[in-house]
Amino acid sequence: MAKTADDLFKFLHEMGIETETREHPPLFTVDESQTLRGSIPGAHTKNLFLKDKKGRYFLVTVEERAVVDLKTIHQVIGASGRVSFGKEDALMELLGVTPGAVTLFGLINDEDRKVTLVLDEPLMEDEVINGHPLHNRATTSIGRDDLLRFLRATGHDPLVLKVSI
Repeated sequence: MAKTADDLFKFLHEMGIETETREHPPLFTVDESQTLRGSIPGAHTKNLFLKDKKGRYFLVTVEERAVVDLKTIHQVIGASGRVSFGKEDALMELLGVTPGAVTLFGLINDEDRKVTLVLDEPLMEDEVINGHPLHNRATTSIGRDDLLRFLRATGHDPLVLKVSI
């Protein structure tokens, strides 16, 4: 069974990681989430759940305004051939989230480490990074270095690559 936001916050607390979470109406797109700019500091993320031709999954996380070329990203991230968006059932099975709530915090649910995380280099220049806490009714802010500690604690050593154009 997928972990909940409460499970996520407990895990972060046990690691000594401080976060700040702000609740808001459900947000399904980057455009909708931009209505909150100014009230939540830090980098806001856009997450792409991708699958390659060999069935490998990737979560690519970039800053919300970043542009990604889906026709060539496979060359940068090491995918086998062109990538497509992963299906909703795989998203739920691997990350425990639904479309509109895709988040790098979902990696807490990928206990078998089937998803390769790719963080865009420019995103990692920010000291605070924001993501949904396993649902799209809130935004959680976390320090960049604490985010990396969290990801590694889930068994995901992220690839930090320049994927935006």
